[in-house]
Amino acid sequence: MGNYAVLKSGTDIRGRAIENNGKLAILTDKAVGDLAAAFVCWLSESLGKTNLKIAMGRDSRITGERFSRVIVKTLRFSQLDFFDCGLISTPSAFMLTQFPSMKVDGAIMITASHHPYDINGLKFFTAEGGVNSAQLDEIIALADQGVRPNTNVHSTVLRKDGLRLYCDMLCETIRKGTGLFKPLKDMKIVVDAGHGAGGFFANRVLMPLGADISGSQFLEPDGNFPAHVPNPEDPEAMESLKNRVLETGADLGIIFDADVDRCGLVADDGTEINRCALIALAAALTLPDHPGATIVTDSVTTEGLRQFIESKGGHQKRFRRGYRNVIDEAKRLIEEGVDAPLAIESSGHAAFADNYFLDDGAYFIAKVLVALSKLRAEGLSLTDLIADLHTPLEEADIRLNLVGIDWRDTVAKIISRLKSVSERLLKINDESYEGVRAYIVHAKGYFIVRASVHDPVIPIYIESDKPGGALSVARFLYSFMRGFRGVDVTPLETFIAKAEKEYSERVARGEFNEEEYEEEEYASEQTDEVLDTPEQGEGVSAADEYSEDASTVEGEYDENAVYDEGGVYDENAVYDESGEYVQSDFGAVDGTPDEF
Repeated sequence: MGNYAVLKSGTDIRGRAIENNGKLAILTDKAVGDLAAAFVCWLSESLGKTNLKIAMGRDSRITGERFSRVIVKTLRFSQLDFFDCGLISTPSAFMLTQFPSMKVDGAIMITASHHPYDINGLKFFTAEGGVNSAQLDEIIALADQGVRPNTNVHSTVLRKDGLRLYCDMLCETIRKGTGLFKPLKDMKIVVDAGHGAGGFFANRVLMPLGADISGSQFLEPDGNFPAHVPNPEDPEAMESLKNRVLETGADLGIIFDADVDRCGLVADDGTEINRCALIALAAALTLPDHPGATIVTDSVTTEGLRQFIESKGGHQKRFRRGYRNVIDEAKRLIEEGVDAPLAIESSGHAAFADNYFLDDGAYFIAKVLVALSKLRAEGLSLTDLIADLHTPLEEADIRLNLVGIDWRDTVAKIISRLKSVSERLLKINDESYEGVRAYIVHAKGYFIVRASVHDPVIPIYIESDKPGGALSVARFLYSFMRGFRGVDVTPLETFIAKAEKEYSERVARGEFNEEEYEEEEYASEQTDEVLDTPEQGEGVSAADEYSEDASTVEGEYDENAVYDEGGVYDENAVYDESGEYVQSDFGAVDGTPDEF
């Protein structure tokens, strides 16, 4: 009997596949074999047939080939028509269920997206798309039982070029969109595959369309990912692509994650287009053909993006983070009669209704190339499409690591308490589908604090339109976070120290008038003072909810308690007889806008 639920990550299977730094591998050969067999059994039952057609592919991870052999060996007596497609992209794995000459019943993709080399995983596809969370639970339950297809008939195993049909489709999309056979002629395009599976896009899509790809980098598959993390969100990865674009004088830079379901861009002038800028670009490409449409995004997006989408005649629907969540929400809206042609995450997952709602980085790039070809003919560039996207004066992304086996409970309690604090002191956004999204008026900005979808991490996003605003927000969060055990607040301390230094240097250079913000800074100082907490570990703990100073367990009255219900130090806190927090002398901040 297995216990494979620990490998579930959203709608995927993920786990450490190589022992590393004393941490044992949990995605073992046996686990991979059991899960692959369970998927075949589950699909056979779902479709009511036994002689299935199954395709399998992998990205460049160093355990990919080994797991491929495990799956072939496991399924050799399963009466399958089995296609081993080798190195392919995740979107192309799904498309093998759609191409008329293949029409496989299901596909298994061995990948862990942008994660480090020692991690690997599995994605399962049917002709309807990737399996959802409930379906994956059913597959895991079968794997725990060690089920196998009930047949002794040999499977037919064939090696197949899983990318040929997919690359032909991408080329045809671009040719049809531009009306040209070689629409990329005279264009210099840099592709950064990050040593993942995306090198094919340069050689098998761009080059046949006439592009000069000589400046491309890291096209060779290498599962150790020696150049940089294969992640379009990673600053180092984007900086590497930006430098390459500027060095080579390229017209466009393209970056993929390891399995090509996400992408990012760098324009000819070095402008990085990822995250919210990428969503804005996708919206700009979509809304002309869908006036008044709803663009579904994750909730971790800027206010400038919402304003941009609305200025283009569209509507933004913020939803829970997770590519499958935004895709399912777009599908739900369509069922209700709402035009929702695009579901996209700030991570770079973009799914278009005209492409099966498949999150496909290469297909998104195909749309971009069609637009770029037309823009160049008009003497314009890609950045012209998003020129009026407001970007905040200051931004910060901070990730706090959590320790302990109960980290999910810990982060849930932290977020619950932060919501309670924010509701009293700040302005909570109604679109907080996950974590807390709150506006701080004196900082002219807001923060988003949430739980990571996959990892023991608390990601924090801060945005401000005031010099020093991000610093003020970070101080507020630090004063709250440091009171909890199991949370490493070092990244916040590091950011605050760096931001304080930069703020002082900017004032010294006369970049802005500090007196202009004197009154608001006073409000900031008052906030930080009132919300100050003692050293980490002395506050109300998220792990055991026990305050050493207050000497009380949550829910028990203690007249000497000095913490509010959020675990935040407040010498003026008042509790009722049941131990419930009643009030503080510090009230809600006035002047918070109604909408933000």
